[in-house]
Amino acid sequence: MKRILCALSLLLLITACDDGNLTVDVIDFSEVTANKCSTKDVIYKVKDGEMLFIEIPASAFPADVTPDGVPIQVAINSTNKVTYRKYDGDVSANNICPTVPDATPNLKEEWNATAGTIQITSTAVKSTNSTDNSTRITGYTYNIVFKNITFQKPTGPQVYETFVFGNYATTVSQLAFGFNHEVDKSACSNKVYDFSGGEVFTLDVADYDVLFASEVTTTPRTRLISATNKLSYRLYSGTITDDYFCAVTIPTTPTLSQQWDAVDGIEATSGIIEVNTTSLGSDFLHTIRLKKVTLKKGNSEFSLGDDYLFGTLITN
Repeated sequence: MKRILCALSLLLLITACDDGNLTVDVIDFSEVTANKCSTKDVIYKVKDGEMLFIEIPASAFPADVTPDGVPIQVAINSTNKVTYRKYDGDVSANNICPTVPDATPNLKEEWNATAGTIQITSTAVKSTNSTDNSTRITGYTYNIVFKNITFQKPTGPQVYETFVFGNYATTVSQLAFGFNHEVDKSACSNKVYDFSGGEVFTLDVADYDVLFASEVTTTPRTRLISATNKLSYRLYSGTITDDYFCAVTIPTTPTLSQQWDAVDGIEATSGIIEVNTTSLGSDFLHTIRLKKVTLKKGNSEFSLGDDYLFGTLITN
């Protein structure tokens, strides 16, 4: 009887270990560079005869930084797709990007994701000017990870608790900052502007008459960026002038495309507005400098540097 029971137990053990549906295939694209099709919202990676790609709206990759520990979450479904393919030869963008992709090499196997979440963590890529310590955002890097993703393979489902897709990088047009640094006071307010095409740099201080008093300074007048001393950069779709801001009803065009606001200053440390005044004949020339000022939009920010010339203002 003991021999029979032992034989049955051994048979059951062998059968349990020989389940073909439990075969795990290893795919790894974490070290492969990701690219995007120019005419489709498809981000893909190719490695020899393998391809892994995501079909996802471009809106899932905003030009902004994600807060620490709070990635963008996109559910895998019929709109947001993840697909793995294996071919009988080396593949390229021509096998995924054109409206009619290349028919060769031949497709051998395809896995479609049926469940899971796409997690996207965004960081800003910046250039730094070593002379004045200013920075500019040149693009964004998106780290993509699949969580609890289920691939439906020809042999059955395969589940990954965490699957690293890797980084996808984009570039952005740098803000021109094409100002001539000759600023003017608005005709309808105490705001001080510098205009350049569709760019507007605005300084709006609470005590304009004190900061720009018609008196020569021996030491600079200073103020901190704050809720009452504001600095903002705006970019519009067309040329902008003071008339735009002085209109009773703000015109519908040009439209605002970007706005960056200065971060509140810290006494003797950052976010400082500095004004030096000299005589200019019967007038006065005010030179406005910004010390260690940071501009922010959403969660993204960049620095104007240690000492940025906002411009000169002439008063009488």
